[in-house]
Amino acid sequence: MGSPAARKVLLTSNGDEISSNIALQLAQRGCRLVLMGKESSLRSVAEKIRGSLEGVVSIEVVGVDMEEERGGVFDEAVDKACEILGSLDAFVHCYANEGKMQEHLQLSEDKFKKIMKINFMSAWFLVNAVGRRMRDHKSGGSIILLTSIVGAERGLYTGAVAYGACSAALQQLVRSSALEIGKYQIRVNAIARGLHLEDEFPKSVGIERAKKLVKDAVPLERWLDVKNDVASSVIYLVSDGSRYMTGTTIFVDGAQSLVRPRMRSYM
Repeated sequence: MGSPAARKVLLTSNGDEISSNIALQLAQRGCRLVLMGKESSLRSVAEKIRGSLEGVVSIEVVGVDMEEERGGVFDEAVDKACEILGSLDAFVHCYANEGKMQEHLQLSEDKFKKIMKINFMSAWFLVNAVGRRMRDHKSGGSIILLTSIVGAERGLYTGAVAYGACSAALQQLVRSSALEIGKYQIRVNAIARGLHLEDEFPKSVGIERAKKLVKDAVPLERWLDVKNDVASSVIYLVSDGSRYMTGTTIFVDGAQSLVRPRMRSYM
C-alpha cells in the first residue's frame, strides 16, 4: 500500500472515538490535518493527539455548525482549511448523528430535519466545496465518506429510518459523484462501518445482552473495534494504494450486514 505520509487531509468529526482514532492514525503516518466540526470539542481532540505523539504534529481545527443550511458557510470553512494546508489531498467525512432509536411514524419534524442536515446536507455541501478546490488545484484527490451498514440493502435494522435513508443517499452520492468528477482525477469512495457496542441499536437491546449474544449474531463474533477497525481502510483510501478505486463502498462490518435481517431473532 502506498503511504499517506505528508498528505494534507481535511477530516470532519464530532469528537467520537472512531473519527478521533482515524485522525490519530493519520497523524502518526505524517499527514497534516485540519479537523472540522464543533470547535470546542475538536480542540481537545487535537491536543490529545499532539500529546500522544513525539515531535511536531501538524493538526489544526476549523469550527463549523453541521446543522447549517447555507452552503456558503461550508464553503468558507473549506476555504479556511485550504488557507492552513495550502491545498487538499484528501477529505474524510466522519461527522454523523444517528439520533435515538425510534419508529419513524413517531419522529418529529424537527428531529427529522436535524438528522437530514447533519447526515446528508453537510456532506453534500462539503463534497462540492472540496471537489471544486481539488478541481481548481488540478492535483486530484480522494474523498471518503464514512457511512453505516444501515444505509445498505443488506444491512437494515429497525428504529433508524431517517439515518438509514441518509446513509443510503451518501452511498449513492459516492457512485454518482465518482462518475462526474473522475475526469478531474478526484476519487470518491465510502466506508460502511458495522456497529459497535455504543451505537444506538446495541444499546436499545441492552449492552449486556449485546455482549452475550454477539457470537451468534456476528460471524467474526465481536462488535466493531472503534480504535482499530475503520482507520486502516481510511488510510488505504487516502494513499496511492487505492489510486484506481472510485465509486465504491467498502464494508467494514465483520459481516454484520450479512446477518442483519435476522438480527432481531438473535438480539
